[in-house]
Amino acid sequence: MSTIEFNPLWKEKLMNRFLTYVKIYSTSDAESEATPSTPRQWDIANHIAEELRTIGLADVSIDEHGYIMGYVPSNLDNDDRPTIGFISHYDTSPDFSGENVKPQVWKNYDGSDLVLNQTTRFTLSPSKFESLKQYIGQTLITTDGNTLLGADDKAGCAEIVTAAEYLIAHPEIKHGRIAVGFTPDEEIGRGAHKFDVAKFGAEWAYTMDGSEVGELEYENFNAAGAVVKIHGLSVHPGYAYGKMINAALLAAEFIHLLPANETPATTKGFDGFYHLMDVTADISEAKLQYIIRDHDEEKFEARKKYLEEKVAEFNEKHGAGTAEVEIKEQYRNMKQQFEGKMHIIDLAAKAMKEAGIEPKIKAIRGGTDGAQLSYMGLPCPNIFAGGMNFHGPYEYVALESMEKATEVIINIVKA
Repeated sequence: MSTIEFNPLWKEKLMNRFLTYVKIYSTSDAESEATPSTPRQWDIANHIAEELRTIGLADVSIDEHGYIMGYVPSNLDNDDRPTIGFISHYDTSPDFSGENVKPQVWKNYDGSDLVLNQTTRFTLSPSKFESLKQYIGQTLITTDGNTLLGADDKAGCAEIVTAAEYLIAHPEIKHGRIAVGFTPDEEIGRGAHKFDVAKFGAEWAYTMDGSEVGELEYENFNAAGAVVKIHGLSVHPGYAYGKMINAALLAAEFIHLLPANETPATTKGFDGFYHLMDVTADISEAKLQYIIRDHDEEKFEARKKYLEEKVAEFNEKHGAGTAEVEIKEQYRNMKQQFEGKMHIIDLAAKAMKEAGIEPKIKAIRGGTDGAQLSYMGLPCPNIFAGGMNFHGPYEYVALESMEKATEVIINIVKA
C-alpha cells in the first residue's frame, strides 16, 4: 500500500521534469581529461542547480567540476539523526547518441509492438524485450529510435529532485537533514573522482541508478579500463613486400587472443568478462579499448595480468614494442564496505516494502558512483530508478516505476 499521496499533480511534475532533462544533451567523453569531460554537461548541471534553489533547498552549490549539492533541512527539534544522502548522475553514455533526444510518451501501454519511428519503422517489441509485458496498462516513455533516452540516470535525477520538492511541500513529514548530490561523468567511470564527501556531510547515501523496480544492490564488479596500442609500418602497397606491417591486421589477430566465451554476451551472474568497446585502426597504428570486469577480487587481478601476458606474447611473436597496454582501475566491489553496516540496506528494503515493492537484492553487473564513494568513506548502495535497456535506442522507462522510486526515497527519509 502506498504511504504517500502521489496525486496527479506530482505525477505530472515528475514526468515533465524527466522529459525536460532527457532533452538536454549531456553525453560524457572518455577521451577527455576535463571534469566534466564535455562542456555540454554544464547545461543540465546549471539547470538542476537552479531548480534546487527554486524549490527551496538550502546551501545549493555547484563547484568548478560540475558537482551539485543541496540540502533539505531537518524539520525536527533537537535533531540528532544522521544526515543521509541521495545521489545520481546527469551525464549519458557515449555508447550511443544522446543528442537531439525526442522522448515519446505512450499512455496505457497495451502490450503490443511500439513503432517508435514511422520513417525507419524502428520498433520496440515484447517479442524481443519480454520485460515490456510487465508494463501493460502503464505509461511508457521511449526514444524515437535515433538516440538513447537517458533514463540512465536522468530518471534518478528527476526522482531525487521531485522527492526533495515533495518533502519541502509537506512539512508534516518529519525527517532529519537530507543531502542530495548530482555528478558528471559516471558513464566513463569518473563520476565520483572529485566528489567532496566531507562537504556532502552524509553518514551514508543511496545512488538512484538501478534498473527495474525493486532492485537493491550493494555489490558490484571490480572494474578497469585497458587500451592496447599496436604499432605498424606504412609502406606503399606496390613496394610493401617484406616491409609493411599492417597494424589493422595485427589488431584483428590480437582480438582473437582473448577468450571468446568471456564477453558480456556470453556471461551472466557473477561471471567476469573482457569487453572490446572500440577499435580504431589503419596501417600505421591500431587502438583497442577494453573494459575488464569481475566480482571476485582475485579473478579480477588475474584478468588484468592475463591481458598483460597476451601483450607480452604478442611482442615475442611480432617484435618488441609492437604492442603496448595501459590498464587503469575504475572502481572496486563495494560489498566489503558494508560489513557491520547492513542497517543501511535493511532501511532501503523496508522502505520498498512499505511502497508495496518486494526488494530484489542482487549484485550489479556494472558499477555506479556508489562503488567509488563507498571506498571514499560514504557507504552508498544502489536503488532502482526504473529505466530499462540502457545505452541504446531501445531504452525506455515507465512513469509508474519512477513514481515508485520517488516514493522509496520519501519512505527512507521518513524512517
